[in-house]
Amino acid sequence: MKQVTATSPAADLVAYYGGPASDVYFQRARKTLAGAHVDAVVAVDFFSSRAGVLCGVAEAVRLLSEILEADDEAWAVAEGADMDAKETVLRVRAPYSRFGVYETALLGMLSSCSGWATAAREIVQAANGKRVISFGARHVHPLVAPTMEYSAVVGGCAGCATPLGAQLALLQGASGTMPHAMILLFGDTVKAARAFDEHMGDDVLRIVLVDTFKDEAEEALRVAEALGKRLRGVRLDTPSERGGVTVDLVKEVRARLDQAGFDHVGIFVSGGLDANRIRQFEAAECPIHSYGVGMAISAAPPIAFTADIKEISGKPMTKRGRIPGAQPNERLARVI
Repeated sequence: MKQVTATSPAADLVAYYGGPASDVYFQRARKTLAGAHVDAVVAVDFFSSRAGVLCGVAEAVRLLSEILEADDEAWAVAEGADMDAKETVLRVRAPYSRFGVYETALLGMLSSCSGWATAAREIVQAANGKRVISFGARHVHPLVAPTMEYSAVVGGCAGCATPLGAQLALLQGASGTMPHAMILLFGDTVKAARAFDEHMGDDVLRIVLVDTFKDEAEEALRVAEALGKRLRGVRLDTPSERGGVTVDLVKEVRARLDQAGFDHVGIFVSGGLDANRIRQFEAAECPIHSYGVGMAISAAPPIAFTADIKEISGKPMTKRGRIPGAQPNERLARVI
C-alpha cells in the first residue's frame, strides 16, 4: 500500500467542523457542560460497524492535532490497514471539552473514506493486478470528490481523475484521456486525436476514445495509424444503448490491432464497471490493460463508525450494552 497523506486543515475549516458542520446536540452539550463547569479527561474509542479498509484516520489525526494540547493523547491504526468489525481504530484521551464537539466530523471522515476505500479494494482485487483508475468524481459533490478519490487510492486505485485528488494522494498527476464532447466538436476521432497529440505535453498519455462515431475496431485502427508509436492506448466506453463494452468487443479490437502491427497499443475499458463485471472480463482472460471505475466506488455506502466514552477520569465507564474501559488493540500506535 502506497503512503498517502494530505495537508493539515486550515483554521477556518477547523472552526467549520466544530460549528456549523457539527451535530447541534454536541454544541448544546458543550454549552451546557461549560455553563455547569463540568469537564473531565475521557478516553473515547472509535470503531466501525463492519470489516473493511480503514481510511480517513489520517485526516482525523490531523484535525485532532489542531485541537488537542500537549498533555493530550491519541492512538490510531494505520491508514489503509484492514480493520475488523468493532475494532478500536482510533482512541483519544483528553478533556472532553477539547474535542467532544468534533465527533460528527471525526466519524464522518472515517465512515465515508473507509466506505470508498473498501469499495475500491474489492474492485482492485477483482482486476487481478491490472490498473484501476477512479473516475467517480462527477458523481459526488465537488467539495467531496477529491477526498473520495484520495480514499480510492488508499484502497488500491492506481490513479484518479481530479488534480486535487491526485495531490492529496501524492500522485504525480491526475489520470484522464479525453471526453466525447471534445471528439464531437472536432467531428472526427482522428482529427481530435491528432490535435490532442499536438497540444498535450509528453507527460500526458495518448489514450484515445474510439467509440464516438464509428465501429470501435475501425476507429482503433484509424487512430493507431495516425499516431503510430505515440499512441499508448484506446479507450472503450461503449454506451449501454449499443450493448456496452463486451468480452467479444475487447477481443476483436485486440486482434485487429495486433494483426495490423499495433501490439504496443493497450486497451482501457470504462463505463458502468463494478467488481462483478470486472471479474467477468478477467475470467474470460480479456486483454484489457486497465479499468476506469466511477460510481461503483463513489456511490459506495459509508461504513458506520461509533465513538464511545470508555473511561472518565481514569475510571472505566460507558453506556449500557458496551464494555467499560479502553479496549486493547496492539495495532494502535501513538500519534499525538
